[in-house]
Amino acid sequence: MSVQSLLSYALSVPDVEAGRRFYTDFGLEAEERGDVLAFRCLGRAQDQVHLVEGGRKRLHHLRFGTDDAGLGVVRARLAARGIAETPPPHPAFAGGIWFSDPDGNAIHLAIEAAQPARPAEAVRLNTPGHYSRVGVPGCPAKTSPRPYRLGHVLLFTPRLEAMLAFYTEVLGMRLSDRCGPVIAFMHLPGGGDHHVVALLRDANPGFHHASFEVGSVDEIGMGARHMMERGYRDGWGLGRHVIGSNFFHYLRDPWSSLAEYFCDIDRIPPDGSWRAADHPPEDALYRWGPPPPPDFGTNFEARG
Repeated sequence: MSVQSLLSYALSVPDVEAGRRFYTDFGLEAEERGDVLAFRCLGRAQDQVHLVEGGRKRLHHLRFGTDDAGLGVVRARLAARGIAETPPPHPAFAGGIWFSDPDGNAIHLAIEAAQPARPAEAVRLNTPGHYSRVGVPGCPAKTSPRPYRLGHVLLFTPRLEAMLAFYTEVLGMRLSDRCGPVIAFMHLPGGGDHHVVALLRDANPGFHHASFEVGSVDEIGMGARHMMERGYRDGWGLGRHVIGSNFFHYLRDPWSSLAEYFCDIDRIPPDGSWRAADHPPEDALYRWGPPPPPDFGTNFEARG
């Protein structure tokens, strides 16, 4: 099946300590690995984010997981297309195989299985047909955000069709949905989240956002409020997407890319029965919520 999971992403940033503050405030746990800073979700024994010192913020690499057979399949597809394997861009990320996508983004395919997220409490609601919290107050206690796992990343690309072909034909991912020539969403061949990688057309490559799952709309709201109280800039939310169906709230990191809290994303079965749709432009962003700010789709890396 080729790739089996999105394990993590890495950013090159000019100020690792600013990144430490942002991601720990966001709810992740930091661990130092020499000159690399790694972040994990509470209760999940797997790195989800890495920060590496660099001259400016950019995507350092994406890391996907597979098994021996999947790695062999991808290696054969790379060779058949004349795509060279490359050395790791940093000694902390050895193992597996390395190569680049059509935009030049480094890809690390590792023999590693995704670890399960910690168990979540059931969401109990008093709504017609779901009176599951009778006699108990429903407003949750104020808490800091604690994401369960990395869900997906969205990349800017000037080569949407070539990137889509690469991720589906080489890595084995499948198209979930798209909005014409503007944006495309892909899921893993074994099913799962509606998308783990999305591609947004732009004049230049870049990193738009990463998205982390939380347990409820309440956790999205409290997480966003917490981040704004800590002085970070609001990105967009609260709202609900049409494509993927997830509730969302985005926050700006210190370099003006975005980190998203989400919950209730569509799940795709592993049997190949999902049929990708080409959605109208009005469905590209949201069903409800505040209007997106003018800079939501801005590629700030292109300004660097």
